[in-house]
Amino acid sequence: MTTEATSTDLHAFTERWLEWYRAQEAQLAHPHGFLAITGLHWLDDRPQRFPDAPGAWRTGRDGVVVTLDEGEELTVDGTPVRGEHRFGVLPERGGVDAVWKDAVIEVAKRGGHDIVRPRHPDAPLRTAFAGTPVYAPDPRWAVTGHYVPFDEPRPTTVGAAVEGLEHVYEAPGRIEFELDGRPLALTAFPGHGRGRLTVLFTDATSGVTTYAANRSLSVDAPAADGTVVLDFNRAANLPCAYTDLATCPLPPAENRLPVAIEAGQKIPRERGGS
Repeated sequence: MTTEATSTDLHAFTERWLEWYRAQEAQLAHPHGFLAITGLHWLDDRPQRFPDAPGAWRTGRDGVVVTLDEGEELTVDGTPVRGEHRFGVLPERGGVDAVWKDAVIEVAKRGGHDIVRPRHPDAPLRTAFAGTPVYAPDPRWAVTGHYVPFDEPRPTTVGAAVEGLEHVYEAPGRIEFELDGRPLALTAFPGHGRGRLTVLFTDATSGVTTYAANRSLSVDAPAADGTVVLDFNRAANLPCAYTDLATCPLPPAENRLPVAIEAGQKIPRERGGS
């Protein structure tokens, strides 16, 4: 009976992991996902034209402005725009997607800089995508930890995949846990969804079997007693693992784990992974 129950639990665990993995791959390979990016254009006060987007683009105190040529059109929030369009001042890590024919022109702010990042469904990186190598799921990598909130959120500056760029996050706390009896901890950043957390980390597999710069782990909101589950089987690559046209944050120094986390996504084939 115990063996059957264990087998059933393992099957359910694997099925849930497969759902997560397929969703990750689908998001990545979306017609306007990160593999569809064809350029990373940094704006300043001089009007600039780019081969993969319409119009002339600039930014300044009043935010991003595009001037479209006659016959050119973007759709912003469902409304067609022509001539000059002002996107306004964008929030950090915020942005607007403007539709152009079958492409999406992402207008965003990263590290205090306004950028234009076109996404075309026929981008070679996307059309050649054959999936991300990954470790087989194993319940031993689903680790129970304890969330310890800071007295006040701590502004935490981290580097980025783009040299010279920095990101600042308000870290609400840290997660303490053990692996093979070894005490470890990770600084957590706010996640997507109420109470959820995100952890950026590297470990002893980074640069060997997993992407060197970073991996990301999404964590459900802690229980009332602070209990959380770190399921490293769901350690995911950030977009910079696939393309140089991403501005992904790097982990804080304290999140460089001195152990090998042989779980989650590996080095993408696009970076020489197998």
